[in-house]
Amino acid sequence: MSTAASSDTAFAADDTSARTVAIIMDGNGRWASARDLPVAAGHREGTRALRRTVEAAIDLGVTTLAVYAFSTENWSRPPDEVSELMVILGETIEKELPDLAKQGVRTRFFGRRDRVPGDLRERMADLERKTEDLDTLGLWIAFDYGGRAELIEATRRCVEDGLTPGEIDEAAIAARLYAPELPEIDLLIRTSGEFRISNFMLWETAYSEFVFTDTLWPDFGADDLQDALDAFAARDRRFGGR
Repeated sequence: MSTAASSDTAFAADDTSARTVAIIMDGNGRWASARDLPVAAGHREGTRALRRTVEAAIDLGVTTLAVYAFSTENWSRPPDEVSELMVILGETIEKELPDLAKQGVRTRFFGRRDRVPGDLRERMADLERKTEDLDTLGLWIAFDYGGRAELIEATRRCVEDGLTPGEIDEAAIAARLYAPELPEIDLLIRTSGEFRISNFMLWETAYSEFVFTDTLWPDFGADDLQDALDAFAARDRRFGGR
């Protein structure tokens, strides 16, 4: 269970190695635009970057990787793009993620599911079932996810579960997040040169180190991940101490 840095000892393992990494995968549209391609082409190239990065993460000793695939705000994009994104997720589940499963990757999705098309929701659940015993790397895909919505939902669950105000603490909130088994994030990477976290994992990144890279997500790969991990290793993580 994630406990939101209830003590500095929660990070007592090897502080120089980022075992739990999150990535805001940004830049698909700009990648496509620079090549006079439709946005969907950028998203499809982004799925190839995801597979490449997961494989690199395994080689580099990362044990958990969380990626931001579709936010609660992304529903406001043009309907054609949203529809295409749903198709691309289905293609990724059918083509890319099973090959990663052969390498021991367990895939789980977190976020809302009630707005996801029914057939796609079934495929998400089926992949989770098929990979639940794998343990080489845990891949968490945030889909229809928003950090604020997650915290609101966790608070509502505390009320629904009958907790008194005095019983609502970090552990109570953490246990009711979308993915309570997801460890806290050591390193958050954002691609494409933007310097914001865009409502991603507000709770889980409380003590994360951030790395921002100009590389567009479809161009991201092993060297970029290695650079980010090296930057992390050079940081002095004090978690509020001196």
